[in-house]
Amino acid sequence: MKVVAFNGSPRAEGNTHILINIVFEELMKEGIECEMVHIGRRLIRGCAACYKCFEKKDGHCIFKDDIINECIDKMRDAQGIILGSPTYFSNVTTEMKALIDRAGMVGRANPGLYRRKVGASVVAVRRSGSNHVFSSLNYFFLIAEMIIPGSNYWNSGVGRNIGDVEQDEEGIQVMRTLGQNMAWLMERVYSEP
Repeated sequence: MKVVAFNGSPRAEGNTHILINIVFEELMKEGIECEMVHIGRRLIRGCAACYKCFEKKDGHCIFKDDIINECIDKMRDAQGIILGSPTYFSNVTTEMKALIDRAGMVGRANPGLYRRKVGASVVAVRRSGSNHVFSSLNYFFLIAEMIIPGSNYWNSGVGRNIGDVEQDEEGIQVMRTLGQNMAWLMERVYSEP
């Protein structure tokens, strides 16, 4: 089994990266392969609402000048997907929003593309606004017919400067529990009957 995580932070190894890696540690303990894709400093266009993905139905966006189709392929091939974003004015980063919109539209054009995959959100926050980010990420999973594992609190870690989230004991525990629950759920969803 494999989980692919998309890090929407412009800081490649910042707090979002650290939090995703805590989840990865728990997944890897259960033998689940993990891959992180950093999208936070990539030039990614938003959805043009051209509906070409509905015409072609080939599992890809018509625009091929950025990494979105590569991301969609990774989502299609994985059993679990993590979307991670820092909190920018109580929302996801621009790059994460573009990924959600375009991968989501391609998923709608190709029904079942992400169905019953396990999806988890990871949010880094300085102080507040993380619940809106958490919701935005989870809405993608829900409309894509994915299954979302819970944790013992909302999936966020508090910190401003790189590494600050490592001091957030509760946030670290939330990520560990999320990783454990994600692994448990994937085992049940993908085990042979």
